[in-house]
Amino acid sequence: MSETPHLHRSKSVLQELDAPQVHALLRGGQAVLIDVREPAEFDAERIPGALLCPLSGFDPSVLPLDGSKRIIFQCGTGRRSAQAAQRLLESIGGGVASHLAGGLKAWKEAGLPVTAFDPATGRVHQGRL
Repeated sequence: MSETPHLHRSKSVLQELDAPQVHALLRGGQAVLIDVREPAEFDAERIPGALLCPLSGFDPSVLPLDGSKRIIFQCGTGRRSAQAAQRLLESIGGGVASHLAGGLKAWKEAGLPVTAFDPATGRVHQGRL
């Protein structure tokens, strides 16, 4: 009698995290934040410590996926970061991918730190986690 192998397809979960949750994970060294906005947006204002990987040229294979830290995607409002997370899920065949719900807008509304360029003065304000 031969056994029929059970085909198993990994379930994909797109996890939305709020700004305080992401802040706590970053402060605890448990996550890497990937900003999927374009370079000009990133240069003007960003979450301290975020890495830039624009959605326009997004390639999940360049992400630090060694499992030591959770990858969290972030954009301006949450739309592009959800797309990036979905692309990651598709590239790895399932699992869990996280993004900052509401993006940078929600982060700032929560009163969390940002690094920002002031075009009037040419100065950069350094936020701290």
